[in-house]
Amino acid sequence: MAKVTESLEQFYRDKYGSLSEDFQKSIGQFNVFRIEDRVRTGTTSPTFIRRDFFKIMLFQGDNVFHYGDKSIPVSGNTLLFFNPQVPYTYDPLHPDTTGYFCVFRDEFFKEYGRLHLSKLPLFTKGPQPVFGLDDESTVEVKSIFEKMIRELDTDYIYKYELIRSYVSELIYLAMKLQPANNLYEHPDAASRITSVFTELLERQFPIESTSQRFALRSPKAFAERLSVHVNYLNRAIKKTTGRTTTDLIFERLTAEAKALLKHTSWNIAEISYVLGFEDQAHFNNFFKKQTTMSPSSFR
Repeated sequence: MAKVTESLEQFYRDKYGSLSEDFQKSIGQFNVFRIEDRVRTGTTSPTFIRRDFFKIMLFQGDNVFHYGDKSIPVSGNTLLFFNPQVPYTYDPLHPDTTGYFCVFRDEFFKEYGRLHLSKLPLFTKGPQPVFGLDDESTVEVKSIFEKMIRELDTDYIYKYELIRSYVSELIYLAMKLQPANNLYEHPDAASRITSVFTELLERQFPIESTSQRFALRSPKAFAERLSVHVNYLNRAIKKTTGRTTTDLIFERLTAEAKALLKHTSWNIAEISYVLGFEDQAHFNNFFKKQTTMSPSSFR
């Protein structure tokens, strides 16, 4: 079976054959690239896979980005954020595509300041953080990336501290573009329990090998893990989302099923097993009920 997670070290070895001494020493293993340079070298089309690092990209051109089971067309100047939780790829690049991207590990921020990537809406599951930019924002974002590139080539002892401030600027700029409800903090108990339920649901994904198994499949199982009564959990979720707990579980299960069917070579029996079904027939019936298609037809 093909690898299902690419490390930052492997990213460099695949592209350059080795790791530079400076890269190995840098905290969070930060680097930044111009997309047009990668187009010239022919190293521009990643496979659909999860990475163990973060990426921020200014993409200038037309393409389709594939996040999990969703495909998002982009055109013009677009700012995109990628995180280790979601597998992604994109269609082959046109020769005239331009832009920038930087890559780094969580450690790049973990030991500094109060910016915790895993708590930001840009780097969590949910609506994918893809932002179309106007001309003014494009000039601003391009300037930030160019500052990173220039600084990375210096011998300044505090260059990574300065680069970290540039990356933070990109993040906060994007968060200003976020819809207000995506940054809303839950004010009551029902909202909080829904948030914890969602986090627990997402923590079971991504499924990266055929030895994993989706275990919490029912509202009762979640309620037991959260130490609340199942009726309380169901009422809280209904109040905050307007949907049932089962609906949310099945929706997430279906999304993962689509991603595995579309982007892995696992057979349907293997996918059925990792998603927690007792046999393939039950998985077939579930998937057809959710999508009106059989797993084999969808694939």
